[in-house]
Amino acid sequence: MGNLASVRTIQGRLREAEELVVQVNEVCLRVLGPRYPDTLTSSATLASIYHNQGRLKEAEELEINVMETSTGNGISRHTSKY
Repeated sequence: MGNLASVRTIQGRLREAEELVVQVNEVCLRVLGPRYPDTLTSSATLASIYHNQGRLKEAEELEINVMETSTGNGISRHTSKY
């Protein structure tokens, strides 16, 4: 779904891209947790889509959350559950 969201973004179909990335992000949060690199990536992608939609406040809040989570959790020491 993430790749399809990228295609939709390139096509300018930002609402569809947002819907896909929200789904990906929700699954990542539920299955992997908020500190997992894939979750952080999907959150950053969603922030980028918000930015492209002109939703700057939401984009900023999400980017700050991504930065704080990734720098404050020892991301380089992350170990996979698998």
